[in-house]
Amino acid sequence: MAAEAKSGKLPEEERHRLTALEGLAALSLDALSSVAYGPQAILIVLATAGAMALHYTLPVTLAIVLLLAVLVTSYRQVIEAFPTGGGAYAVSKAHLGVRPSLVAAASLVVDYILNAAVGVSAGVEALTSAYPALYPDRVYLCLAVLGFITAANLWGVAESARLFIAPTLIFIAGIFAVIVGGLLRSHPLPFPQGSVSSVPVTVGILLLLRAFASGCSALTGVEAIANAVPEFRQPRARRAQHTEVGLGVILGLMLIGIAVLAQKYHTYPSSTTTSLAQLTQASLGHNFFFYAIQLVTTVLLALAANTSFGGLPVLASLLATDNFLPHLFFLRAQRQVHRYGVVVLAVVAAVLLVVSKGNTQALIPVFAIGVFVGFTLSQAGMVRHWRANRQPGWEGRAVINGVGALFTLAALAVELISKFTEGAWLIVIVVPLLVLMFSRVHVAYARIGTALQIGRQPPPPRPRSSLVVVPVGSVSRLTAEAISAALSLGDEVVAVTVCYAEPEDTTADAHLREQWEAWHPNVPLITLHSSRRALGPPVVNFLRELEQAASYDQLVVLIPEVQPAHPWQRVLHNQRGFVLEQAIQHGTRNVVICRLRYQLATMTTLPEDEGAIGPG
Repeated sequence: MAAEAKSGKLPEEERHRLTALEGLAALSLDALSSVAYGPQAILIVLATAGAMALHYTLPVTLAIVLLLAVLVTSYRQVIEAFPTGGGAYAVSKAHLGVRPSLVAAASLVVDYILNAAVGVSAGVEALTSAYPALYPDRVYLCLAVLGFITAANLWGVAESARLFIAPTLIFIAGIFAVIVGGLLRSHPLPFPQGSVSSVPVTVGILLLLRAFASGCSALTGVEAIANAVPEFRQPRARRAQHTEVGLGVILGLMLIGIAVLAQKYHTYPSSTTTSLAQLTQASLGHNFFFYAIQLVTTVLLALAANTSFGGLPVLASLLATDNFLPHLFFLRAQRQVHRYGVVVLAVVAAVLLVVSKGNTQALIPVFAIGVFVGFTLSQAGMVRHWRANRQPGWEGRAVINGVGALFTLAALAVELISKFTEGAWLIVIVVPLLVLMFSRVHVAYARIGTALQIGRQPPPPRPRSSLVVVPVGSVSRLTAEAISAALSLGDEVVAVTVCYAEPEDTTADAHLREQWEAWHPNVPLITLHSSRRALGPPVVNFLRELEQAASYDQLVVLIPEVQPAHPWQRVLHNQRGFVLEQAIQHGTRNVVICRLRYQLATMTTLPEDEGAIGPG
């Protein structure tokens, strides 16, 4: 690896993985773009207590940044301890047990899906706010944006990340330009002010906790880097740690800077203008830079869904590895893409967007709750991790994780209580259902493993007497290939054909027998008579009779089929092989089915009949 790095050449597999900068673009958009709505969420809650309560914006933000620092520190350690990825799921499985790990996985799955839907709908909502004529088409716009992000991720993880580097860097530069401009300007430029009650209301601990919990929506996505460590280039853990720290520093400075400006300029919540837009206009003016920052914010909000596409497929892959999801989710495509995880995420997010009609507020009540479940379990698991390993300085690290667990647990409780009637009750239902699904999949795989005796040494192989049954409909090149293959498979071979009651079918059967006798393949041909035009029942009844006779250890049915040279040509051929396979699977118990697909391109002459079973 070192020599390849010095020569500037990377293995094919490594080229399709993420650098630290690409990881920031691919996995941090959710957290970075949250500065567009996280601080505003704090202002909205505090504004209910009057103008004086808005002075608590900065202290609440500092508490959130403190929690961010704890989470970044914790997830840096998670990355080091669990370089195979998985984040809260991996930590919980190792130190809290299977059931808590499934709860963590289920909550993260819910959060990833909601993040994809909320990110897309929020971006489109910002677009339709600037261009109201597009509002009736918001659902189609949401699906189009989701389709673009899905296509980019199916193209490749690193390839999609490169598409997002430029808007990510522009967004970061724009936000810092707003902060620096606002700090240097002594008098704000005119900007639309919201309205807030001037009547003083007591600011209690519950209100501050609600503001803290609402503002913690800015922390969604912090865990995505730890979940997707396998997506980084070598050394994977170190690159992921650098990306995690970079995200924490940038996001923390952004949140503090915006909170300072909001307090300096006495920014109030407005129903028509976001807090970020107010601060941008106050700092830079209503000019080209204002519109540029609003545009890139819109793009980043929409692309924030990409964090889910970077994290959920890897999490699903780990669940599949542990037999809690179908093994399809473990498979990777050519460019290191977990294709099935990407597609399932896109489909479910699309359903949510259609059901909610692209309305972000319909999804917000259950957004960010699931991630706090993962935060809490991950922090608690890391406390157990330090107590078990007892490395130098483990006490201080355990205290940091323990305090973080208490903070995130408090935020989770406040979120659930304050938003329960608004839709948060769905989390209480969906997460247990997902855990139940994971458990049922695991039980199914356990039964399969028991039946196959996986992990045990099987008895020595021994030859079995076998009879191969070949369904035929004509004498052709395909039939000859099928009989030849059958003779190499079994001790005895028999060909069968189905004859129906109509006179023309009887004539066709007689003609087939004449051809068979003239061909003389040294394989008997048995005619199965049927009173109705159904291919499966007569063949299944014949196989059942053979099973009852028990003359052979194994029965094999070899079904000859044509494999067209081009995919579109499949519609030109009948599907009787598939029909027959389904009938045998459901009608017999111990019959082995083998479908012989013969390439047309390999045949020197094309048969007139493709070997269809039955006359005609």
